[in-house]
Amino acid sequence: MPNVRLASILLVSGLAACGSAGSAPTTPRPVAGLDRLRFNQLAMRLDLPLFWGADVNGSGAPDPDEIHALRFHATEGRWTEGASFTGAFAEAYARILREHEAAVPAEPRRAAVVNELDHAAPTLLSTDLATLPPAHRAFAQRMLRVAALVDRLYARQVGMEALSGRVADDDASRALFRRNWGAECRSSAEEANAACSAIEGAPETPVDVYPAALVARPDFCAVLEARSDAATLTTPFTVVRPAGAPGDDDPATEPLVAVPYSVAYADLMQPIAAELRAAADAMTDPNETALVAYLRAAATAFETNAWEPADEAWAAMNARNSAWYVRVGPDETYWEPCALKAGFHLTFARINSGSLAWQERLTPLQADMEGALAAISGGTYAARTVTFHMPDFIDIVLNAGDDRDAFGATIGQSLPNWGPVGDEGRGRTVAMTNLYTDPDSLARRRAQASSLFDAATMAEYGDDPGAGLLSTILHEATHNLGPSHDYRVNGLTGDEAFGGGLAAMLEELKAQSGALYFVELLRSRGVIDDAAARRTYVDSLVWAMGHISRGMWTPGGNRKAYSQLAAIQVGVLMELGALRWDPNAPSADGHAGAFSIALDAMPAAATELMGRVMRIKATGDRAAAEALASRFVGADPNADLGATPIPHAIVAERWAGSFPQTSFVYAISE
Repeated sequence: MPNVRLASILLVSGLAACGSAGSAPTTPRPVAGLDRLRFNQLAMRLDLPLFWGADVNGSGAPDPDEIHALRFHATEGRWTEGASFTGAFAEAYARILREHEAAVPAEPRRAAVVNELDHAAPTLLSTDLATLPPAHRAFAQRMLRVAALVDRLYARQVGMEALSGRVADDDASRALFRRNWGAECRSSAEEANAACSAIEGAPETPVDVYPAALVARPDFCAVLEARSDAATLTTPFTVVRPAGAPGDDDPATEPLVAVPYSVAYADLMQPIAAELRAAADAMTDPNETALVAYLRAAATAFETNAWEPADEAWAAMNARNSAWYVRVGPDETYWEPCALKAGFHLTFARINSGSLAWQERLTPLQADMEGALAAISGGTYAARTVTFHMPDFIDIVLNAGDDRDAFGATIGQSLPNWGPVGDEGRGRTVAMTNLYTDPDSLARRRAQASSLFDAATMAEYGDDPGAGLLSTILHEATHNLGPSHDYRVNGLTGDEAFGGGLAAMLEELKAQSGALYFVELLRSRGVIDDAAARRTYVDSLVWAMGHISRGMWTPGGNRKAYSQLAAIQVGVLMELGALRWDPNAPSADGHAGAFSIALDAMPAAATELMGRVMRIKATGDRAAAEALASRFVGADPNADLGATPIPHAIVAERWAGSFPQTSFVYAISE
């Protein structure tokens, strides 16, 4: 039986309108303290699929042409009719005004939930499909149905489905549960608050990919990886289930079996396959044969759990033979505590042709980039022949499942993570070009950077997203270089040599260190000029501060891969003198204490950093990896971060404590 309550929480387009028709309201007037950010935060708190976009006419109040109806809500917002507001908007607006005046709930759990939601800066991604050619529009509408099903599948994976009937009966709790993929709070303001939950009693969300008895152990990942049958049980496209009667034996030794996704989740994977074939049938444009081939191959993979043929069809797509970017299936592992099982997702985007110019500039350098990494590895790594695709630029239409985070979004990705397409350097790399580029996000990021860096550094900072895009390109390219994918040391993969969480962090550290290291190669080859190189260094370190501000560990004691790699980079660069922290120097906005970057020292420091990471990865040196991490992030979640050279607390307070976190919301016109 389908979970009706969960389906209503995750419904993409909805069947019911918010509110009733009624009569259209009078034009809203400016209200003290109710700016666009506050309006959108309150709409989120009330779980309304409503967003006030740019204040085009500067009136200080919403107008019909500034209002958007959002996806991924239980209801469909019908807020405007032509150039007028609907009665549904009148009711929603009245609720927002009441909430604006209401006191914070007295009950601690609800107060924490409200604070969690208010720490978000809802940020719109809007796409108009109505103007597309008929075949493309019909295809896109089918993909919206795929997204709804992928959401339900991922909700089961993460354990959300099992808890949906226990969500507290208030708007804020329902909104948190829907947005956060579970009951736990995830903002920097409330993540550490164990009482902050959408459910009374704050139960942990039990991931579905492992047996409940095993998950109940605090050390269950280590227990699983230490079993004699770990190689079978930790494969990425399976769930682990008891082989006998549950609870008969100790979870460390009881019989367990790896069940293919296509068997464990057949009731959802088969409908996804059917919708993918329908999307392929709808796409009758003769120029989209590569897309159609991938959709059909992906449909078969959802039925068979054999993902390699789908990877082959997907790798055959590129920015020249399709107007669309689609990736659907199980890929990344960061979502679950052991970082071993692939999470289901859908990335649905339009190709941005701007990538073609970068591909022409960077593709000839692939072999040189691989050779450069081998040269600084100290003889621990031999260069391979690399033939991966340089990044395609894509504009996100929507993210579903593991792609749609409560806060932020993936800005670059290299896939697949397993199989011959990835191992042989034939995978695809993408950079998402329409994220964090809105005026509100740009202004907020500049303010955050100004609170931590001195004026001289901020003089090199640019609001143009080009520097960040270049960093993303180099990050994703580096995933395909050096010891990557299924590279083995003494017969062991990275997951086996380092353990899932540490291996995931090290791979991201390698990629982001490459984003620093290869800047000088591009500058020396004339691909970028001196000013672009400086801006890219600065942008990369601003990016690092954002991730450091989020903390090093999850409340469950798991590594945050990006936060830890950022801290390692910042710490090493500080030790090498390329980055300095002066507790007495003024930041650009006047705070006492600031970072400064010695830009002339960055090329040599980035080379040293990259060399260290290469040697650890290429030799499978777990002790060195743990020592490097411990120096800057602590050996465990209880470590004193004040003992590290990085001012963790100051970074967190200025970046995350003073500013809301980006939370992407989606509007699609059909």
